Formats: sequence, structure tokens, C-alpha cells
Amino acid sequence: MSGTVTAVSCNGEYSFTKPNRESINLLAGLGVEGDVHSGVTVKHRSRVAKDPTQPNLRQVHLIHEELFEEVAGAGFRVAPGELGENVTTRGIDLLGLPVGTLLRFGDAAVVEVTGLRNPCLQIDNFQRGLLKEVVGRGDEGRLVLKAGVMGVVVTGGVVRPGDRIEVELPEPPYRVLERV
Repeated sequence: MSGTVTAVSCNGEYSFTKPNRESINLLAGLGVEGDVHSGVTVKHRSRVAKDPTQPNLRQVHLIHEELFEEVAGAGFRVAPGELGENVTTRGIDLLGLPVGTLLRFGDAAVVEVTGLRNPCLQIDNFQRGLLKEVVGRGDEGRLVLKAGVMGVVVTGGVVRPGDRIEVELPEPPYRVLERV
């Protein structure tokens, strides 16, 4: 299974959206160089308030570009970086990957998928009604979170739009992604 990087984004300040960049540099064990969420321990404000010593399982946020097309069908216009992701992808079912999947970017960088992004009310502050489009109910009423996946940097390297993404699944049995 493989896909492509369509955009990369980072922001050194707390802001919901992240500007697109020509490239980002992933740092092993930390995240995106210069990004506010980079670090060994959690950086998300609500999680820091609960326990600032938790490990940062949210170093890199990835969203599949196909989500933007899906929400466009409901009248929303979303571009790469606007939902706060660092890497926008195409061609990979990110939400269907198991915990521990390795995503290999270009020549060097490797991110291990840790779980699902927990969509928050800031999505509705960005565009009213959008939160309902990225959180739904699946079979048997199960909650479905569509706002991307989170990961940690295993091997650093530069990531650019156009880079190929290779997917390496972990050994079975697979663990289904949960919120992190």
C-alpha cells in the first residue's frame, strides 16, 4: 500500500490552522521541527492541563485529502493545513490503519501511527457545522472519527509535497485505532 504527500504544514504558535510549507523536517522522538506540538511530552493544551508529563503520542497529525472532498459534498471548503494537520496525504486509508503502522516518507522519514485525532469544538469555530461532518456514527452506532491520525517520529527526515508514502503494517494481531 502506498500514497503521496500532497501538502505539509507547521506552525510555531498555537493556532488552529497551520500554513503550508515547501517542506517540513521531522525530528526523531520529537515531531515536526518548529511546530508548537513538537516534543517528548504532550503539547496539546487540554492534555497539558490534565498531565503535562504524558508522552506525546501526537507529534505528527496526518489527514487524508479525500476527507476534504467528502466534506465539500456537504458544502464545506477545506484546504490542506486548515484543520491543523502537518501532513496531508492522498491514496492511503489512514483511518483504516492499525496502531503501530509505519509510514515511510521519501528517502528517510518514518512515522509510527499511534491513534486517531480527537476532533474538538475548534473545528466548528473554524466552520460552523463542520464538526458534525468529521464525527459520525458507523455500524451499530459506533463513533467514527474522521479528522485524521496521529503519530510519533521514529526516524527523522525532510518531507515534501510529492513524496511517496510507503505503508508497513505491524505484525498481527492488529489493534484498531483509538483516540489519542
